[in-house]
Amino acid sequence: MAAEESFENFEEDDGVETSAALSTSGRKRLFSKELRCMMYGFGDDQNPYTESVDIIEDLVIEFITEMTQKAMEIGRTGRVSVEDIVFLVRKDPRKYARVKDLLTMNEELKRARKAFDEIKFAGKSLEESSPEK
Repeated sequence: MAAEESFENFEEDDGVETSAALSTSGRKRLFSKELRCMMYGFGDDQNPYTESVDIIEDLVIEFITEMTQKAMEIGRTGRVSVEDIVFLVRKDPRKYARVKDLLTMNEELKRARKAFDEIKFAGKSLEESSPEK
């Protein structure tokens, strides 16, 4: 009798897991394309299994969610700033170095865009101010 009860419980648990799996697989995947490329770049097959990509995406979304929630707790209420993220990763040398690299690159790109826009704007204003024949 006890064996039958445990078997029935197992079936019920299995049904719950199946419905949970269906609900998560039914949602839209946000990073599938990028993750496939990253997985290939790190040595996986050119076309990795969809299940592998889905698991990685679930982990990425979980990480982003947790980091965002932690950042919202330490910074200004309801806002996430760059400093909050830097504060959270400060004890992990690899993450901290990557964040600093990305922030430095972002600043360089901003300066390059600004310089490009100034050159572009200066070129247009010279064309507009030159007399036409």
